[in-house]
Amino acid sequence: MPRVHIDKVVENLYVLRVDDDETKYFEALWYIPEGITYNSYVLTTRNGAVVFDSWKSRYADLFIESLKSVVDLRDIKHVVIHHTEPDHSGSIPKLLELTDKKPVLIGHPLAKALFTSFYNVEAEFRTVRDQEELLLGGKKLRFIHVPWLHWPDTMATYIEEEGVLLTCDAFGGYGVMPVLYDEETIVQQYLPYVRKYVVTVIGHYREHIVKNIEKIAGLKLSIKVIAPAHGLIWRNNPQTIINYYYKLGLASPIERKILVIYDSMYGFVERAINVVLSELKSRGFDVKTYAFTDNRQASIGDILSDAVDSVGIVIGASTYDGKLFPTMSTILRILIEKLNAEKPLLIINVSGWGKPIDESLKTLYESSKFKVVDLVGIKGLIQDNDIDRLKRSIDSLIKTLQ
Repeated sequence: MPRVHIDKVVENLYVLRVDDDETKYFEALWYIPEGITYNSYVLTTRNGAVVFDSWKSRYADLFIESLKSVVDLRDIKHVVIHHTEPDHSGSIPKLLELTDKKPVLIGHPLAKALFTSFYNVEAEFRTVRDQEELLLGGKKLRFIHVPWLHWPDTMATYIEEEGVLLTCDAFGGYGVMPVLYDEETIVQQYLPYVRKYVVTVIGHYREHIVKNIEKIAGLKLSIKVIAPAHGLIWRNNPQTIINYYYKLGLASPIERKILVIYDSMYGFVERAINVVLSELKSRGFDVKTYAFTDNRQASIGDILSDAVDSVGIVIGASTYDGKLFPTMSTILRILIEKLNAEKPLLIINVSGWGKPIDESLKTLYESSKFKVVDLVGIKGLIQDNDIDRLKRSIDSLIKTLQ
C-alpha cells in the first residue's frame, strides 16, 4: 500500500500526502523512477472545512480514509479545485458521492466545464475571478489565476491569516522524499527532480512561469509557506523554490555545462561523438551525455532536465531509412516543443549509402529559437579530415558562448 503522510502545516491547515511509487511514466510519457506525490490540503474553520484538491482516482478510497482522520466528511463545506487535471481532481467524485454532493466546488471559470466533462458529475460549482476574495469561516481566501501552469484553468489560493500560498502544480516537483518540508539536508537532493518536472510538465509554457511569478511578486503577499500539490512543502525558505522556478522559466544556463545526445547503431556516430567529448572535456566543459545504442536507452525526461540549464547542446544522429534516426527526430521535436530556448546547437549527422539529411533537419529547427552553429555531415567511418572539421565546429560552438 502506498505510504500516506498527514501533518499540520500551520494552525488549522493539514496536508494529506500519498507517495505514488507505482506510476512509472508520468503523463504516460516521462520515466520517473523517483516517483511522485499528490498533496491535498484541509483548512478547518469555525464554519466547516475547506478541502484543496485531492489525489489520483487510483487512491480515492485511501484519500477518503485519510480525510476522515482529519475532519468529519459532513463538515466539509467547500472543495477548491486549483487545476482539474485528474491527478488532482480524481478523488473528488468519490468525496461528492459520500457527502451527497453537499460541498460547493470552487474553481476557475474554465474548471466547471472541464470537471463535468471528465467525471459526468453535476455539483454546485462557484467560479471565482482573478483576485476574488471569499471569507469562509473567518478565513480570507484570495484566488489568484496563474494560467498555463500548466493548464488554462490553473489558479492558486492565498490564505491571508496564515500566509500560505497553495499552488497546485506550480512550485511542485517529482520525487518521493522522506520528509514533508524543505529541510536543508534534503533540498539539494530534491531540486534536480523539480528541474525535470518543470521542463517535462510545464516546459511548453515556460514563459508563463516568469510572467506568473512576476504577477505574484507584484501582489506583495506575505508568503510564509508555499504548499504545492506535488513534492515538498516550502515553509523554511519559500523564496528558494520561487527563485529556482524563475531561473528555470528563463532557462538560465550553468556556466560551461554542455549537453550531448546521440544515437549509434553500429558505433559510427559514437566514434564521432567521442572526438567531441574529448575535445570539450579538454577545454574544461562539464559534459552531460545521453546515448541511444544497442545496449543503452536514455530517459528523455532526464535529457530535457539537463537541457534547460545547459549553455549549448550537441546532437549526434544517424541517417535511418533516408531520414533522421527516429529517436533523435523525436528528441529534437520534444526539445523544441518543451524547451525552445535560445541555445546553440551543434549537429553531427553520420550517413552510409544515403545522402546527409540537411534539409529534413532544417525543417525541425529553423522555426525554433535554437541556433544551429554548424551541421557536420560524415560518411561512414570518421576520417582525419572529419576530425579536423569537428574540432573547428567545436570552436564555432564555443565562440557563441563567449
